[in-house]
Amino acid sequence: MNPDDGGLTPSSPLTRFRLAPNPGPMSLDGTNSYVLSSPGSPAVVVVDPGPLDEEHLAALHAAGTVELVLITHHHADHTEASARFHELTGAPVRALDPAFCHGGEALTDGEVIAAAGVRINVLATPGHTADSVCFHLPDDGPHGSVLTGDTILGRGTTVLSYPDGTLGDYLRSMDLLQSLDSATVLPAHGPVLPDLAEIAGAYRAHRLDRLDQVRAALLTLGLSASTADVVSVTDRVYADVDPSVRRAAEQSVAAQLHYLREEATGERSRTQQA
Repeated sequence: MNPDDGGLTPSSPLTRFRLAPNPGPMSLDGTNSYVLSSPGSPAVVVVDPGPLDEEHLAALHAAGTVELVLITHHHADHTEASARFHELTGAPVRALDPAFCHGGEALTDGEVIAAAGVRINVLATPGHTADSVCFHLPDDGPHGSVLTGDTILGRGTTVLSYPDGTLGDYLRSMDLLQSLDSATVLPAHGPVLPDLAEIAGAYRAHRLDRLDQVRAALLTLGLSASTADVVSVTDRVYADVDPSVRRAAEQSVAAQLHYLREEATGERSRTQQA
């Protein structure tokens, strides 16, 4: 896909994106800030304005009359520029967490938004963080599309930011996303992907594989999920991890140990039945 004149790259019939200049171990090539609009509409919706970079924000502002700004979750590489972008455009910024809203109300799970000629379904998808949401565009191409934030990435795997994010929540979110079938995946980091159901299934399977590795590490160490320390388990399960993402690996292990503790006490099964 070739960038258009405004530095935006077409990503689906109703979306374009601009790559923010914030590459790194956790953000990959950078954060994808999306612009949503129906063909011919002068109005646009911007999703995740990203880092506080004036050139990046100016390009997003120039894409059209910004009617609304949506946030997938609170991490700074998605929200740092939110207040400034609200100042530039006057558009309300809406997120699931009211603390990250500017001039707009908090999002609600299941809400349907109509803006810039686009129908947007709000889906709460906790796991990466507690406030993670995805935006489903059912009219975007033959199978629709979903802006997945960091819940599903274009490559690599999602960090569970424990204790804010939990494995139980993440697995339930993967089940929800699998139900959307072959929708196009529009991630906040990495390339656009086809077939959400297949990708979500692979992400779910990866998490369960890692969980089995944690169980095996506990057996080798002669420890339980309640007595194990995160560092020792991470040393075994993520032995070859790059130091730049070691903290992320430890967060994921902490989330897995929490999941196993709930499993051992029966708390998780009771929660799922509630």
